[in-house]
Amino acid sequence: METVNIHGAKTHLSRLVEKAARGEPFIIAMAGKPMVKVVALDQPSETEKRRLGFMTGQIVVPDDFDRMGSDEIENLFGTGG
Repeated sequence: METVNIHGAKTHLSRLVEKAARGEPFIIAMAGKPMVKVVALDQPSETEKRRLGFMTGQIVVPDDFDRMGSDEIENLFGTGG
């Protein structure tokens, strides 16, 4: 991740903001000390929990998943006919 000093950030702000909007965050430092991180608004923060695919590779869905228990369901509720 790119780190720029505050003077460089002021000088090249437009270019840096365009890069951040494309998903390339950067850090602004003052006297060599990192002060802020600039990221695109639609980019999830590092602390935000991401749920999609959180168990990838840990479970297997059976091929007959949509038919599981169909006999029991038919016995309980009938066919309606």
